[in-house]
Amino acid sequence: MLGSTENAEHPRLMKLDRRDLAQHISRQLAAHSVRVRAQWSATGPINHFVLDNLLPEAWALAIRASFPSPDSMTLKRSLRELKYVTAQMNRFAPLLEEAVYAFQDPEIVREIESITGLKELEPDSLLYAGGISLMSSGHFLNPHVDNSHDKFRERYRVLNLLYYVSPDWREDNGGNLELWPAGPSKQPLTIVSEFNRLVVMVTHQGSWHSVSRSNAKEDRCCVSNYYFSHRPVGESDYFHVTSFRGRPEQRLRDWVLRGDIWLRMHIRMLFPKGIRNNPHYYRREP
Repeated sequence: MLGSTENAEHPRLMKLDRRDLAQHISRQLAAHSVRVRAQWSATGPINHFVLDNLLPEAWALAIRASFPSPDSMTLKRSLRELKYVTAQMNRFAPLLEEAVYAFQDPEIVREIESITGLKELEPDSLLYAGGISLMSSGHFLNPHVDNSHDKFRERYRVLNLLYYVSPDWREDNGGNLELWPAGPSKQPLTIVSEFNRLVVMVTHQGSWHSVSRSNAKEDRCCVSNYYFSHRPVGESDYFHVTSFRGRPEQRLRDWVLRGDIWLRMHIRMLFPKGIRNNPHYYRREP
């Protein structure tokens, strides 16, 4: 396996741009469209599909090697979550920004529309709650549903695209995606955060998901994108803030987080545009 420094500085890999990456991703989606479309259709109410070996291994390793050190990212620490995140892509290796925005290429958007049946999909150039994340040992993300709209509350958040780039990741490492189709008081479905794996999942008022606590020595690294649409998932309009719950064994935390949901929803009812700007978006710097 290539060492991280050699991999990141290999001349050919450093010249990869979002169009190179997008063309390969688009071909992979098209080649596996029948299988992933069937998986999407069969996995309600939290429809999703998984596509492994998304990019050539050397490309995926180069993306992983481009991740910044955790101390240059924002640490989100609360009862809800513990992880490093950032959307300010121009501060890091150029390949990372190319990898994030490759998933916003129009060809990929059209392929995803065809697979999911969702219409008028629009990627998010602001990376509102998107970008990259890094989870070290002990990090977690409690069961939650993502906030229903974009930064300006104009479009529905309808899809979450997660691309994992940590080599040799195994289920017993923890740090795996969990889907809770029967709600956060039941049992989850685990999707391992395997290297070079893309997961595309629906986001709506019932798409409870989480990341199990990591116990690995290595960091779990992920490239994240959201797609929005002026059309809601389903027939009914809806609005909700990002809503966290406790895991089934976390009864006290669950009550605290339920109260947090109630409070923040009532605040948003009084102040529809919110009382502060979420700082997690790409602020273009001169």
